[in-house]
Amino acid sequence: MEKYPIPMVPGPVSVPQEILNVAACNYGSADLEKEYVDLYVSTQKALQKIMRTKNQVVIQSGEGMLALWSALKSTLVPGDRVLALSTGLFGYGIGTMAETIGCEVRTVGFGFDESIDDFELVEKAICEFSPKMITMVQNETPSGTVNPVDKIGALKEKYGIPLLYVDAVSGIGGSDIKVDEWHVDLCLGGTQKCLSAPASMSFLSVSDKAWEIIEETGYVGYDALQPFRFAVKQRYFPYTPYWQGTAQLHKACELILKEGLAKVVARHIKVAEYCRERSLGMGLELFPQPGAILSPTVTALCVPAKMSWKKLDESLRMRGVVVGGNYGCLAGKVFRIGHMGSQADMALVKEAMDILESVVHG
Repeated sequence: MEKYPIPMVPGPVSVPQEILNVAACNYGSADLEKEYVDLYVSTQKALQKIMRTKNQVVIQSGEGMLALWSALKSTLVPGDRVLALSTGLFGYGIGTMAETIGCEVRTVGFGFDESIDDFELVEKAICEFSPKMITMVQNETPSGTVNPVDKIGALKEKYGIPLLYVDAVSGIGGSDIKVDEWHVDLCLGGTQKCLSAPASMSFLSVSDKAWEIIEETGYVGYDALQPFRFAVKQRYFPYTPYWQGTAQLHKACELILKEGLAKVVARHIKVAEYCRERSLGMGLELFPQPGAILSPTVTALCVPAKMSWKKLDESLRMRGVVVGGNYGCLAGKVFRIGHMGSQADMALVKEAMDILESVVHG
C-alpha cells in the first residue's frame, strides 16, 4: 500500500498515533462490562460539548453514512414530505436517499459553487410544501462551501417544521457547530474528518422532538435509532458495540477539548485562509463563486486548464503529496485540499502548497 508523507485528502484524514494507540489492545465484552458504558457516556458528553448541544448523542459502529441513513429511516415513512436544500453532491444525494424510502421530495437547488443565500425562495418552498423534514449539508465537502444552518433553523422554527436534518460530517470538530442555537433536530457526524479518527464510527445528536417521531415511526432495522434511546440506562445496546472504535472517538474528542474548541476552530480558519491565499497567488482558481461561504476544513480548486486532473494527481503523488479529486459532474474539473483535523497544520499545509506550486508552474 502506497503511503504519502504529505496527506491532504478531505477525509479519511491522517490519524495521530495517540488515537491509533488506544485500539492496539484487547478490551472486554462491551455487552457485559460497565467500563464500556462509562466510556460511551463520557464520549457522549464530549461530543455534546463539541457540537454545543444538550440533546442526546447516539454513537454507532459504522462509517459516517450510517448516521445519514439512520436518521432518515428512523424518522420517515413513505409519503412523508421532505424539503431538500442542496448546494452540492451530498445535498442532492440526501434528497435521493429520502426518495428511496418513498418520501415526496421537493428540492430547492443552488449552484454547486454557491452557498444557500436566497432565503425568500426557501421560505416560499416551506410555506407551499409544508414538509415534515428539511435536509441540508452544513459543510459541502466536494464544493468547499458552508451553508448558513442558523438561517434555516430560524425558518424551521418560524413555520413549526417538525425536523431539521443537518449533515455536518466534515464540519464537526473544525468549524463552529451550534446544534441547539440553530434548532437542529438531527445533526450527523463521522469520525474520519475533523476528529481525525479511523472511518469506523458515526454519531448524531437527537432532539426531544426527533425522539417522539422516532418512537412513532418504529423503524427496527440494524441502523435504527430507537434502541439507542435507553441503551445506557438499560445497559443494553442493539448490537455488539465496537469498543476500540469508541475509545478512538473518545481520544479524538479529548484532544480537541484539551486544545480548546475555540482554538481548534481558529486553527482551521487560519490554515484555510493561508491555503486559499497561496492557491490564488500561484494562479489557481477557487471553485466557489465570490459570495459563497468558504469552508474552513477543505479548499476546492479548479483543475488548471493546461493540466488534466490525472496528470496533476500523478505529479503531486510523485512528490509525496496526495489531495482529493471529485465526483459526479465535478470529476476531473475540481480538486480538493483537506486541511481538516490533524491536517489543519500550518507546516504541513505550507509544505503541500510549495509542492503544488512547483507542479503548477512546472
